[in-house]
Amino acid sequence: MTRETTWQPKHNPWFIALTVTLATFMEVLDTSIANVALPHIGGSLGASQVEATWVLTSYLVSSAIILPISGWLSNRFGRKRFYLSCVVVFTASSVLCGLAPTLPLLILARILQGLGGGGLAPSEQAILADTFPLEKRGQAFALYGVAVVIAPAIGPTLGGWITDNYSWHWIFFINLPIGILSIFLSSRVVEDPPEIVARTRRRDPVDFMGLFSVALGVGMLEFTLDKGQEKDWFGAGEIQTTASVAVIALIFFVWWEWHHRDPIVDVKLLKNRNFGTAIFLQLVLGMVLFGSTVLIPQYLQALLGYTAENAGKVLSPAGLVLMFGFAVAGRLLGKGDPRLMVMLGYLALGLGLLNLTRLDLTSAFGTITLWRAAQVIGIPFIFVPISTLNYVGVPREKSNQISSLSNFARNIGGSAGTSLLTTFLARSAQVHTVNLGANLSSSSYAVRDYVYRFSGATHFSNAAAQSLAVARIYMEMLRQANMLAYKSAFTILGVVVICLSPLVWIMRLPPKNARPDPDQMAAH
Repeated sequence: MTRETTWQPKHNPWFIALTVTLATFMEVLDTSIANVALPHIGGSLGASQVEATWVLTSYLVSSAIILPISGWLSNRFGRKRFYLSCVVVFTASSVLCGLAPTLPLLILARILQGLGGGGLAPSEQAILADTFPLEKRGQAFALYGVAVVIAPAIGPTLGGWITDNYSWHWIFFINLPIGILSIFLSSRVVEDPPEIVARTRRRDPVDFMGLFSVALGVGMLEFTLDKGQEKDWFGAGEIQTTASVAVIALIFFVWWEWHHRDPIVDVKLLKNRNFGTAIFLQLVLGMVLFGSTVLIPQYLQALLGYTAENAGKVLSPAGLVLMFGFAVAGRLLGKGDPRLMVMLGYLALGLGLLNLTRLDLTSAFGTITLWRAAQVIGIPFIFVPISTLNYVGVPREKSNQISSLSNFARNIGGSAGTSLLTTFLARSAQVHTVNLGANLSSSSYAVRDYVYRFSGATHFSNAAAQSLAVARIYMEMLRQANMLAYKSAFTILGVVVICLSPLVWIMRLPPKNARPDPDQMAAH
């Protein structure tokens, strides 16, 4: 018997999918809302901008640590039990975040929230993979993908509205009713397959060395990526230390887990051609998806003067495009070569990013909204096939490991992409500022004409008017230099995505007529 027919859940699979997707939506929405509310949080708690960023960093580090080991935790304690624990911890710590009177207590609550939130996505994807047969798995992951991409699209708008009209505390309190509903439904409809139940009863010895090394390595890596630009990367001794510890700990972790009888993370799964390729593609997708989601709001707020709420309104229509795209991708999967779908998705994403290089300092709201919507068209046709092909040819008991590694790759890609793009923007803007400044001089006709016209239009003295005119010219030069930096960033992202699109053809397709039992394959 095949993997798809050995076990069926007692409840309707689509109701199970809706139930687990609810928690995903809550977690991703809360993350995007917190980013918008950061200045309000810092001002309310008397924290500097640098101190307030620890509200984000603490969550990212703790969730990154739990991601790669969530598969082992599911096998160790039972996937349903682990999943419900994550929902409970995330919901309870959300309330603690909203009640926190000081920054240290808020950071502590965010660490707990990250431990709960980091384990949600891998558990949910593994549940979907085991709940649905192969031919319907694409539609299930399409539904899940809608929650993953819609939440960040509406998060900035909702976060801006809440913080402007109420207070930042409510961005955490809104998780309470959603969390309670998720706990109630999940406790009744989610169940573990026999393979997970049997493995839970085995009680293998705990690999403490693996746990320590992965926690240390991933924690230091996430800290390095998040704080690198702020601390001038390797120009700071702190970043040198954390990066060195991360590299050493992760190399040791891979070596240790490769030879361990019951590893925390089954790194040997990466030898599978399909899964290894999918992990790399997920890494790239995370870099582009998170990176572009950060670039566009920054461009709107820093250069065009948009509020956080209006910047969110630019991103929101893209969510509707994604909803339609996921529905189409879920139905198309299985009717053709999924590798072609992924390649076309990457090409569409790359062309959409290159199109964003046409943005400038005078771009209209409607134009930016339309081009952003066009940029995300290809994402569903990447996410759905890759998420489905991850599990092809893998025994059911490895589903938890597959989902945890896949989500870990996408999240680390997102952190790396955001950090690298932030650094690139800062350095590129400096280069463009120097280049633009080299073409300006006080004796040039354009500068003298602007100073003359500005002086005639004001009531200041000639000397004061000239100083103000020069200052305005300098500020405009900085805006143009930053705009050129954004154009360069979109160009690099687009070119990288297009160049990597053929990589998907490395992956193999499952047999059409006969699907061999993965459990038997593993036995041989």
